Amino acid sequence: MNITTLGIDLAKNTFSIVGMNQHGKVICRKTLSRNKLLPFIAQCPPCLIGMEACSGAHFWARSFEEMGHRVGIIAAKFVEPYRKGGKNDNNDAEAICEAVKRPNIWFVQVKSPDQQAALCIHRVRQGLVKDRTALLNQLRGLLAEFGIVIPKGRYPAQAMIPDILQNTNNGLPMLARNIITDLWERIQQANKQILSYDRDLAKLVREDDVAKRLMTIPGVGEQVASGVVASVPDPRLFKNSRQFCAWLGLVPRQYSTGGKTRLGRITKHGDKYLRMCLVHGARAVAASLKDEKQDHVSCWLRELINRRGYLRAVVALAARNARLIWTLMIKGEDYKCMPVMEA
Repeated sequence: MNITTLGIDLAKNTFSIVGMNQHGKVICRKTLSRNKLLPFIAQCPPCLIGMEACSGAHFWARSFEEMGHRVGIIAAKFVEPYRKGGKNDNNDAEAICEAVKRPNIWFVQVKSPDQQAALCIHRVRQGLVKDRTALLNQLRGLLAEFGIVIPKGRYPAQAMIPDILQNTNNGLPMLARNIITDLWERIQQANKQILSYDRDLAKLVREDDVAKRLMTIPGVGEQVASGVVASVPDPRLFKNSRQFCAWLGLVPRQYSTGGKTRLGRITKHGDKYLRMCLVHGARAVAASLKDEKQDHVSCWLRELINRRGYLRAVVALAARNARLIWTLMIKGEDYKCMPVMEA
């Protein structure tokens, strides 16, 4: 076969494949079951294989690379402009085959099983945090029905719940007390599971030199360090630190025309989980900002808060930390705090 490029539309059990030669002519169209995909790819000559970034894409990419093929994983939004006709598996595969040949297309880096396992911890932990918040809000609402108001915030609320359940004179019916006890037990179980995952992340950071290097940046903790190392195996995929910052959605949105530059709010593109962790880390730095801190970052952040407001300064610090993360990963150095130069 003269196939030089393959486009595969991934699915659970059925895979649509389109193959093109060096002139861009379609010479192969197939629909294969899951157990026939690898034997077919094994008999193909070494070629460029394109896939959309979806569930299972990294597993198939590693399998194809072991057979000597080159693999390009593409975000779905970059494939859509190349689709002709209606949306179906065959047209999707042809669009992927067209997109993967473009010289300026962006590929998703293939992750190893260990990196995917680290991201599994982040995803499951994030879900538990969301569930715990929902349980606390539900418990707060149920108690308010009986005239018992607990304060906002996770720690104040959890501190009051045991006293409420032990107080037999607060007018809480036994049936409602039993239900709220069940909710409280589920919250405690979620706390234990989240703590267990936090310890797993701390262990991953201790065993990785790059993650330990990133932890030297103020506002970068175990979640950010381990998440970046797992999500960005090779920082050289990005041309510069601003491109990495743009990948996280922390750069201003542009609407420029006619030589006039218009900048708006941040784009919020890319990995929203890492962006959220960076913003929360920057918020922690801003909350602990004191007048006696006279290093370069503290003075810059203090002046920015006075000039542009607290929230804008937090996002600006998150963007700065994102650029520092890329720089430290490229140079292999630790963060160095710069003192303020006296006039």
